[in-house]
Amino acid sequence: MITRIKDFVTEQGQALADRAGKLGEKPVKAARRATARSAERIRALRNPIRAVSRSGVKLTAISQSTAERLIEWQAQIVTSALTEAATQLERAAKAESARDILRDQADVLRATRERIVTDITEAVTILKDAGSETRKVAEHTYASVTGKAEATATRAKAKVVRKAKRAVRKAPARKK
Repeated sequence: MITRIKDFVTEQGQALADRAGKLGEKPVKAARRATARSAERIRALRNPIRAVSRSGVKLTAISQSTAERLIEWQAQIVTSALTEAATQLERAAKAESARDILRDQADVLRATRERIVTDITEAVTILKDAGSETRKVAEHTYASVTGKAEATATRAKAKVVRKAKRAVRKAPARKK
């Protein structure tokens, strides 16, 4: 009987040892699979990170060129304002009467108003160009990172088609 109990305990011990070994292997396999998947995901991040880095470089270039254009534009404004001021002073010095000075002032005010409109238009154009370039970089980066390039291109084409259709429509003729 004692031998049977010893055999039973030995068998049960062996079975428990086998189960413990299997349980020990399963977490190791799961950990290995998880580690392999993590390594794949990390490798998959290379291209999106490169795309974001490139877009950062492109955005920096856009920012620098916009700042350069704005500074050049500002220099032109200051130069033209100084030139106009000098011209006004010369005209005032040459004027024979107060009426001539006032007439010149009216001409200068009209020219100044036109110059201000032109300057504002130029500033808006510079900023609009920068915004457009920035949007293109953002769309390209988004498409590169998410892989949704086709959807973005399809939406852009649909928008162009809608605008074209609107331009073709005519108002109904009035009845007399």
